[in-house]
Amino acid sequence: MKLINIAAEALHEAIPELSLAQVISLLEKPKHDQHGDLAFPCFGLAKQKRKAPQLIANELAETLKSPLIEKTEAVGPYVNFFFKKDTIQQIVVQRILQEQNEYGSLEIGKGEKVVLDLSSPNIAKPFSMGHLRSTVIGNSIANILEKCGYQTVRINYLGDWGTQFGKLIAAYLKWGEEEKVRSNPIPELLKLYVKFHDEASDDQTLNEEGRYWFKKLEDANEQALSLWKWFREESLKEFDKIYKLLDVQFDSTNGEAFYNDKMKAVVSLLEEKGLLVESDGATVVKLEETPSLPPCLIKKSDGATLYATRDLAAALYRKQVYDFSKALYIVGQEQSIHFQQVKAVLKKAGFTWAEEMHHVPFGLLLKDGKKMSTRKGKVVLLEEVITEAIQLAEENIQSKNPDLPDKGEVAHQVGVGAIIFHDLKNHRVNSVEFSLEDMLKFEGETGPYVQYTYARANSILKKGKWTAGEIKKGIKDSYSWELTKLLHEFPVMIEKACAEFDPSVLAKHIVDTCQSFNSWYGQVKFLTEDDEKTARLSLVAATAITIKESLRLLGIQAPEEM
Repeated sequence: MKLINIAAEALHEAIPELSLAQVISLLEKPKHDQHGDLAFPCFGLAKQKRKAPQLIANELAETLKSPLIEKTEAVGPYVNFFFKKDTIQQIVVQRILQEQNEYGSLEIGKGEKVVLDLSSPNIAKPFSMGHLRSTVIGNSIANILEKCGYQTVRINYLGDWGTQFGKLIAAYLKWGEEEKVRSNPIPELLKLYVKFHDEASDDQTLNEEGRYWFKKLEDANEQALSLWKWFREESLKEFDKIYKLLDVQFDSTNGEAFYNDKMKAVVSLLEEKGLLVESDGATVVKLEETPSLPPCLIKKSDGATLYATRDLAAALYRKQVYDFSKALYIVGQEQSIHFQQVKAVLKKAGFTWAEEMHHVPFGLLLKDGKKMSTRKGKVVLLEEVITEAIQLAEENIQSKNPDLPDKGEVAHQVGVGAIIFHDLKNHRVNSVEFSLEDMLKFEGETGPYVQYTYARANSILKKGKWTAGEIKKGIKDSYSWELTKLLHEFPVMIEKACAEFDPSVLAKHIVDTCQSFNSWYGQVKFLTEDDEKTARLSLVAATAITIKESLRLLGIQAPEEM
């Protein structure tokens, strides 16, 4: 049951010349509550019926009927719909209480498989705040897809190959000290990486050295391979700590290096199809079909392969192993051209399934309005940020509720939730300004605000000794009606977030739901013993279920008390 469908079906019956889909597309939400829940403009019917829109609106308002519509009113050229608040509220609340955390589940996916390429930090570098966006956006999209009936495969495509490792090996052999690196691996490797780029700006031969050592790594040189493996192992230990804090798991951690033995086959395949051409000593695939795209580099002039070669190998491997219906790449928007090239090469090679490969871009995470850069050492370490967020959350909880049991666990849920929500409430293509202070506020559009609303709803239910039962009477006040409509829209929001690969749809909706609930909370005495008490508490319970499930889909935990 969708409210828009109730109105649309009544209209379609009265004006059969318009299809149901056409009617739905014309219905709109009035700006003011006094104009009802939905409005239908009659301008488009004027020419057809050869009548003034106002006259058509008057005629429709008198004829429209539905057991769930309380009244229809003509206001100028519009027909305004007012639904039976108490009846619809009972239906919505009863459904949520019956379905519990399954509320909002859809079968759009029909069990089809979606692979998601997310997180993908570079080894031998700290897990910075810059990697947070891909991790939490990708994790939430996977949760939403599962809610919509898809199977997901979460792949952490580690950046464990490429010229930068040649540079790091060169830097370590020049300036590195084994003892220092062994005792404090990631910070020391970062220092070497930053030093290399500082020195290389004055000494161009260093970049040549980096390229030389990467070629040796590709040729399985024993010294280069041994250093690379060491750097990789130390990095994975660090990354695992972060993923545990964020409660993010993966089905595969096959990084770029995994595809080293699969790239020759890609080059041979492109050669067999006659797609490879020489260009200034390098090997490329020309993409004339899309004039905006430059040729896709497959091999450099020195024979070394590129990111595109590996991504082509990865796409072919994943299709073979997982037989995906969609492949999503949750990667920064600066990589947009690269993914367009990879997709175009696969399509040119005759792989029609490449049409279902989607780059899901996102904006930058900024600090004081500027991009964070590992090369220049301007990096904010995610583990430090999470630790600080948890500490600040604990201080807030200590001042607000010093007797709260499991303060440490709740502080962890609030601190981590604050960081994730701050990211996901923004549309993913927008850049996000990092501010720990803003993230942790208990008011406004924040994770702690949503979590606190959930805890408040639980507290009301506990005090009211609520138990699920039949709701014999609905509530007619405007505050509870606005909340009911938002709860009713939850499955629609999930469908929209899924279609757009955008968790912010859900984050914004749950903020609206919490604000509506808290407005209602300010107007009503929930525990008053009257004939509406059961209906009130049932609506509170339905709200709590919806908030908790929204947070879960965003990758955030919901503390029972705060």
